[in-house]
Amino acid sequence: MSKNFRTLLNWGVALVTATAATVTIGATTGGPPNPLPADPQTRPTAGQEKEPQSDSRAAERRQIATSILDGDAKFTLTALRSQTDPLAASVRLQVFTFENGAWRESDRALVGEADAWFWFPLTGRHAVCEFSTAGTEPAPVAVSLLITPSIGCSPTEDFRIENGRIIPA
Repeated sequence: MSKNFRTLLNWGVALVTATAATVTIGATTGGPPNPLPADPQTRPTAGQEKEPQSDSRAAERRQIATSILDGDAKFTLTALRSQTDPLAASVRLQVFTFENGAWRESDRALVGEADAWFWFPLTGRHAVCEFSTAGTEPAPVAVSLLITPSIGCSPTEDFRIENGRIIPA
């Protein structure tokens, strides 16, 4: 073997080794870990769907938006990771009222179907396309969320809040 060929062969082995190390590092550190998701919910929602039920595993949830109106009404959107598919999620709309110095939940409902959203777009940047609330009675609430960056935002889902209860519009 010539000296030039051995040098090229050594560079090729080093390049392949470095590339393999980069791929391995990217695969092991390329995102958040996949914890065991669950969300214990036994209460029916405003729509026909029930929220995902759980077993004894800890829930993974992330609040993705909140709106407080006049200090006495609060609306939140929370992403709930699926128990059966780590890439899927549900979105919960909650309504709270401020009573006796504390926020108390008055109702909750799913936005869309259970496990119909993708976890990573929901918990990433620009997840909320629209979250509109108003302090009127009945209070309109409009929600549009990112489906995926390539697909874009979901159609707007409208709700109204009457006496602290969520009513799909």
